[in-house]
Amino acid sequence: MNGRHHGYEDEQLGKALDFRLLRRVVRFARPYRLLFVLAFLLAGGITVIELALPYLVKTAVDSVLVLPWIEVRADVPPVEGALPYDPGTFLVNEQTLADPVRQALEEEGRVLRRFLVVPADVAAAELVARYSHLFRLTPVGYAAPEEALQDIPSLDLLRLRASAVELLGFLALAYVGFLVVRFLLTYGQVYTIQYAGQKILYDMRRAVFGNLLLLPMSYLDRQPVGRLVTRATNDVAAINVMFTQVLVRLLRDLLIIAGVLGVMFHLNVRLTLILLAFTPFILVLAFWFRKRAREAYSAARRVLARINAYIAESLSGMEIIQLFRQEERSRQAFADINRRFFRAQMRSITVYGVFGPVISVMQNIALALLIWYGGRGVLAGAFTLGALVAFTSYIRMLFQPMVNLSEQYNILQAAMVAAERIFAILDEKPEPTGTRTIPILHGELEFRDVWFAYNDEEWVLQNVSFHVAPGERVAIVGPTGSGKTTIVGLALGFYRPQKGAILVDGVDLAELDLQDYRRKLALVPQEVFLFSGDVAENIRMWDGVVPSEAAEGAAKAVGVHDHLARLPEGYRTQVKERGVRLSVGERQLLSLARAVAADPKFIVLDEATANIDSQTEAQVQEALERVMAGRTAIAIAHRLSTIRNVDRVLVIHEGKLVEEGPVEALLARKGLFWALWQLQFASGESPSPAAG
Repeated sequence: MNGRHHGYEDEQLGKALDFRLLRRVVRFARPYRLLFVLAFLLAGGITVIELALPYLVKTAVDSVLVLPWIEVRADVPPVEGALPYDPGTFLVNEQTLADPVRQALEEEGRVLRRFLVVPADVAAAELVARYSHLFRLTPVGYAAPEEALQDIPSLDLLRLRASAVELLGFLALAYVGFLVVRFLLTYGQVYTIQYAGQKILYDMRRAVFGNLLLLPMSYLDRQPVGRLVTRATNDVAAINVMFTQVLVRLLRDLLIIAGVLGVMFHLNVRLTLILLAFTPFILVLAFWFRKRAREAYSAARRVLARINAYIAESLSGMEIIQLFRQEERSRQAFADINRRFFRAQMRSITVYGVFGPVISVMQNIALALLIWYGGRGVLAGAFTLGALVAFTSYIRMLFQPMVNLSEQYNILQAAMVAAERIFAILDEKPEPTGTRTIPILHGELEFRDVWFAYNDEEWVLQNVSFHVAPGERVAIVGPTGSGKTTIVGLALGFYRPQKGAILVDGVDLAELDLQDYRRKLALVPQEVFLFSGDVAENIRMWDGVVPSEAAEGAAKAVGVHDHLARLPEGYRTQVKERGVRLSVGERQLLSLARAVAADPKFIVLDEATANIDSQTEAQVQEALERVMAGRTAIAIAHRLSTIRNVDRVLVIHEGKLVEEGPVEALLARKGLFWALWQLQFASGESPSPAAG
């Protein structure tokens, strides 16, 4: 899950259907189970209508388009309902015959001709009289053989077959009605399942982001931001697609397969069994596709992840690429990754390109077999022409779910991968916190024999002990990598020491409610982070307790009010992403105003003047003096000129506290602090510690 290769994330596919993960995903769907039940019922209704439409066409063909009366020889005992016609023949309504009887008549050669029978009523008498040479009166009406109807004009023939035309119109209206009902059911199903899917999407994103807010910094430090963003967006969306496009569609496909097979067996068992002979070939093809698609999908996704990472990295470092004239190298590197992605995509396309056409070819072969065998059956009377027409529709309906297999399998596979990643985040334990609160924070801090390591026993801090009294201003200095920032992270509760204890106002930090504790302190980081929103919101940090007047007062206290007032909309000016509308110095002063607005008793400064010019530094330094007045302050300092007015300095070297004391005392001792001071001011006369 967390493996990285040259800075890129390789996507590893797990099981295509992991029931353990599926059960956990389904838990998010439980609150909306009634919506899924409704969607399943609607899918069942849609399936019934889709099965009914071809049968409606069959009824139209057999009951209207094909003449139902047949002339049968009477050289054997007549069938039930037969009417004498000529000597040696009789008429019988084919629709009243059972399939075995009709088939036996055809096979024995007893069927001679088909007849049109017109009821003997007043409406038909005039037309029948006009063509009296074609019709003969029978007990059920006027009868004329099918071949004689060619001599009757089409309009008169339609009038003679008025009852059939009326039935055909009714069947057409019924067909349209079924289509309208199917549209309504489909709309209801799509809306219901999409609504449920969006609710699940909402819940999962809220759960993922909510858990990210509670995770310890030790976890977040190890995770690239882009990866976590992908988990909360793309991966959650992949699971939503599974709910909205796979589950209901899969159920509907199963219902269609079962329904189609049931109707086909009802129409003709032998022909259905012959057509089902294609099933083993389809299963073998599906097994091949499952393996190949899995390999192709995995390869394409891995290379796609590398493309995304390389583009993001190049855009972030475009200034360096252009400065060192590395455009051609970057272009070639991207072309290489892009070429590999092209090849991986083509392998994937080849798999899909083979699967779909092969299924289509098999479907057409099945249709050809149906036309050949079924056509012979119609000629032999094995079943009706309408049944043959219905079979062609049912064959297409039977093969379509198999074609859907490729898409559904791909979606399901992506959803299982996404679920594994999402639950990896949700399974991470939240940041440990105690329950004790300090009603009034005085700002006393004590490190007592603290040992800390980010990884195993690679100690960053070793046996560090110091005490900061309430209201005291302490600076932490030392070479790069000595552990200064780690001390601040421990003091803020972002990390827990492996050995020793950290006490705040005499209470072990492990016992404190971290949210309550952090509300009483403030951090001014080296790199100021401003959120999208206006200036006032960034000072107040959306805290309803801090009124707008307090935000403006905080800005005045640190000397940034005049700068902010000159903005186009003053404190309502949108700072945009990361505060690009403000200068570095203005952002730093805004960060100080944010700390003042919180009114903390304990403030931490992480080299607040590291990234600004000398003129702005003087302004920020003056603001810092006002901010630290009356508060416990810990300041990490790289510019030693900024710590002249602190009460005490802690010198850290290789994770150990090696020196401690006021600036003048440490300089007089001529230890590590004195060496750092000399190095920093080697270009000129060392400024007096008391200066400034």
